[in-house]
Amino acid sequence: MLKLVLPVMPEDRLSLKDTFIFSLQQVMACFSATVLVPIIVGLPTNVALFSAGVGTLIYLICTGFKVPQFLGSSFAFIPPLISVSQTFGWGAVSGAIIASGLFYAIVSIIIGKVGLGWLDKVFPAPVIGAVIVSIGMSLLPGTVTATFGGGDPLVFLIGIMTVLIIAFVSTKAKGYFKAIPVLIGLIVGYFIQLIIGSFVPALKIDFSNVISASWISFPFGPGFGKYQFLPVPIITFLIVSLATITEHIGDNYTLSSIVGREFYKDPGLHKTILGDGLASAFAGFTGSVANTSYGESSATQALSKVHSVRIIVGASIIAILLSFCGKFGALVATIPAPVLNGACLALYGAIASSGLRRIVDAGVNFSDSRNLIICSVIMTIGIGGTAFSIGQFSLGGVALATIIGIILNLILPKDKECKNGCCSF
Repeated sequence: MLKLVLPVMPEDRLSLKDTFIFSLQQVMACFSATVLVPIIVGLPTNVALFSAGVGTLIYLICTGFKVPQFLGSSFAFIPPLISVSQTFGWGAVSGAIIASGLFYAIVSIIIGKVGLGWLDKVFPAPVIGAVIVSIGMSLLPGTVTATFGGGDPLVFLIGIMTVLIIAFVSTKAKGYFKAIPVLIGLIVGYFIQLIIGSFVPALKIDFSNVISASWISFPFGPGFGKYQFLPVPIITFLIVSLATITEHIGDNYTLSSIVGREFYKDPGLHKTILGDGLASAFAGFTGSVANTSYGESSATQALSKVHSVRIIVGASIIAILLSFCGKFGALVATIPAPVLNGACLALYGAIASSGLRRIVDAGVNFSDSRNLIICSVIMTIGIGGTAFSIGQFSLGGVALATIIGIILNLILPKDKECKNGCCSF
């Protein structure tokens, strides 16, 4: 039997039992966000699970099975998903998602031809570190409000106990258990709410959807086979794609920082963008929502120190099987909000911490006002949720913060005395 030695790197192999457990941890960490997007826009949840599972496999193939990244439903496309589906129908949505995925492929070809020399100039340590911090912190406000802002002391108790369990296991546990803090936190938190819910009706876990769910489900959305390639929906989705490609670069740097590999160089940013795009194109083909690389996947790896690509393959297979099994998918969906929110507090905090580590490791000098201004502007916009809209197009949050950070880095004058690590890698 293969012995578990942390950290587990992307090329490392684990036993079948360990692979299943760590894969299940990945799926459970990414599950709620993956199914939330179809719930918001009015699509069956199993459709998103299927496209996420297959899309992740496509991504892994495109990246030569070098990048341990799980893909899930993209939140950036929610506004155009709602507006286009209501105005033009789901066939037009599917056509626009396919087109945006192919647009990713075109961008990847351009990057492959141009090379990566521009990356160090566009994304120096102050920019990318602040972007990573913003990615993690921008996800926190809703989670913090849901866990601590409702005023219910029992909801607070369940959420904070889930956080503490994950923190305790991550820092104090030994050997095998140290690598599955999120899974242990979710399971223990689930049973805590089961117990509390037996005495407090408002917190009782509802299994009615599990009972009514069918054993077999078919994961295809209403746009499947009804594709329409209309100019307005396609242009709308392509504009949003410009923002999500920027977010993809930030996510790539985040995962690279967590794992300790330069994935933007090997296998290359052009291959990760290609994988992301083809995964979304497949999602459009099945009538699902667009896919994107998931911060929850990266954060789970940051806590567990398990980065094996085989874990991601296993998570993809589990997601696909869940998409065909209505009852099992409904059972996983019963994980209570206080438990999920508690887990997300730990996960999103881990993302932000990896950004801080990036800044510290690069030796960024905050006595230099240039670095201070760039980081502060990026984090203010990214965490604060600043946004602007032009018609149906909206740009805000981390994507807007990244673009403004890039512009500031290019136009602000550099101190001639600045050494390596001050303004660049």
